[in-house]
Amino acid sequence: MCYIADGRSGACDRYANEAGELIRVDPLTVIEATEAEGGKLVPFLPAGGSADWDGDIVQSRNAFVTAVGAGTTYPDYKPAPFIVSRKENGVDMVTVVTEGIFSYCGAKVKIDTDRYLGPEAAAVRVDGEQIGHVMTSEYGSQMLSLGGVHHLTGGSKKEGRVTCDALLKLCNRDSVAMEIDGGSTLVVAAGKAPIINGEEEVRMRVGCGSATVGMFARQWLGHVDEVVVVDDHITGVLSEHQAGKLLDIPPSGIKIKGRRSTPGRYFQVAEPGTGWGGTNITDPLSILGDFDGKTAYPGLRLLMVSTTGEQFGYYILDENLLPVLQTTLPQSLQQSVDIIEENCEPALASVLFMGGAGGSLRAGVTSNPVRLTRSVKDALTHVSCGGAPAYVWPGGGITVMADVTQMPSNSFGYVPTPALVAPIEFTMRLSDYEALGGHMDAVVPLEEAVLLAERKIATVSSGAWPTDSRNFRWGA
Repeated sequence: MCYIADGRSGACDRYANEAGELIRVDPLTVIEATEAEGGKLVPFLPAGGSADWDGDIVQSRNAFVTAVGAGTTYPDYKPAPFIVSRKENGVDMVTVVTEGIFSYCGAKVKIDTDRYLGPEAAAVRVDGEQIGHVMTSEYGSQMLSLGGVHHLTGGSKKEGRVTCDALLKLCNRDSVAMEIDGGSTLVVAAGKAPIINGEEEVRMRVGCGSATVGMFARQWLGHVDEVVVVDDHITGVLSEHQAGKLLDIPPSGIKIKGRRSTPGRYFQVAEPGTGWGGTNITDPLSILGDFDGKTAYPGLRLLMVSTTGEQFGYYILDENLLPVLQTTLPQSLQQSVDIIEENCEPALASVLFMGGAGGSLRAGVTSNPVRLTRSVKDALTHVSCGGAPAYVWPGGGITVMADVTQMPSNSFGYVPTPALVAPIEFTMRLSDYEALGGHMDAVVPLEEAVLLAERKIATVSSGAWPTDSRNFRWGA
């Protein structure tokens, strides 16, 4: 419904008017798989070949037409822009290619950090507008749910525009600055370390405090009398922990301020924050009560360390059973702190596009849309996004989720609805496509479609090739 003047592009930057003809601005993208397993080295000319070089710098074994740059046929009573046939290991296959307009879409963002981002269900804002909320944390990671139809269309015009713009940037791997109500500021970009309160994260935690004790208890044996691993969720205490018991580490008389769970595991030792182990403390001694004089003794050696090894302190109890910070960490304990750091994986922000492929999009594939849904559920049809594997959620509909870093660059666009435009491909046997009522008269051979491609890239995804028989029930 947009008007585009001659020689100009539309507001979405997806289409332009060229002498009265509506043309797609972004190039149709074809993924090429190379002969070499890793796609690094390929022969300049095919072995034994005498033909002249055709200019193809990626000697391809295979090609897959993605929906990136394919255009859309909304409303999809018409066939999808490309319905491409090919023969794969003797099997006649077809891939239906379209750029879907997703009003029901969003992003799930996984941020590898122990830093406190904000309370669960807190609003995530961009330019003051709520675009999502904080989800439940996962092991060593904080999770955000962004976008969705209510933020895109259910609020003010500004909220929808800001939400769409933020989703577009995140899915195209650009950075987005956010603020969380009652929590932190952060800058997130897919495949890069998150920046929290102006500081770039380096590593995620090796595990919770209890797990850290279990992993490294033997390395502390004989070098220290007590170890406390400070953690927002589960703080671990070596002498009380089962690992310490099995190593015959005697009680130290230590007292932890918090709710005791099973032996050696404490909850709620401090409030969440950006300090030690994802807590709000900067002084680890603040979580300790008085040592028990019946068990503790002067000279007892205490190591306190965070779950990333970034913070640590070595103390010795004085005559009054008070821990005194030592300026030098013994080499044996330094090694244990170093190995905690070594076992921490790099901090990373992951962005997964999530969308519901319903509505009229399915009509571009078949005249009987529910058959496509059933075919996907029956593993007769494989769904990919820009050639990358897409996880299809169980239950009704076709709800897909894909890692944006596995997709070609700039795979996403938008329309002023506001809604995201995302590539989606449905691959199946030609016979199965005919059985579900596919648009057989619109099927074109792969060679014809490839000639229209303006961008050819090497394989992005490390997952299975979209037409690999392992993707289908009949090839398992």
